[in-house]
Amino acid sequence: MNLSDDDAVQAPLSVGDRNAEFTRFMRKYQDMVYSTTARLSGNDAQAEDIAQEVFLRAHRRFDELKDNPRAAGWLKTVATNLTFTHLSRYRKRWVFFSQLQSQDEDGDAPEQEFPAATSVTDDVQDDERHEFVEAALRALPEHQRVPLVLFHFEEMPYEEIAIKLSVSLPKVKTDIHRARQALAGILARRGITAAQLEP
Repeated sequence: MNLSDDDAVQAPLSVGDRNAEFTRFMRKYQDMVYSTTARLSGNDAQAEDIAQEVFLRAHRRFDELKDNPRAAGWLKTVATNLTFTHLSRYRKRWVFFSQLQSQDEDGDAPEQEFPAATSVTDDVQDDERHEFVEAALRALPEHQRVPLVLFHFEEMPYEEIAIKLSVSLPKVKTDIHRARQALAGILARRGITAAQLEP
């Protein structure tokens, strides 16, 4: 992926200066990278490992990334892709059985449109609300959490999610709909209402 076609020619940095500059770069983006991997993986330890791999790749391309306005987008894409690579190792059996179950339950049911009312996941701004939602997201099963996170936090359209997860479009919509309901239920059981999460 070419980050910039017109990279400026700069004097090479010493190893110490380059390391210090990369450390500043990493601190700037580490929360964004980690939150992306944690929301998708649902596992703190796995998210840390994946985030570390993202920054190892960034370090190899640091000369291209350091002054590039698209660095954040590149990091988020790499974080998402690496998390999917990790999840795909464990997802193959789930996809097989969930598709069988979906066929048994729904047959060739017509595609459903679900409302986009998402007060539970929209605009999580302060730390307390953020922690409530993050904890509830981790309690969701992977097949609900991943499409929900991709749709609401990564702003990926239904069609792209279906391609990414190798499932049908109706299944993506059903899983997101059920994930919203499950998320609201988890929060309700913890005594948290949607109104409390609104900014």
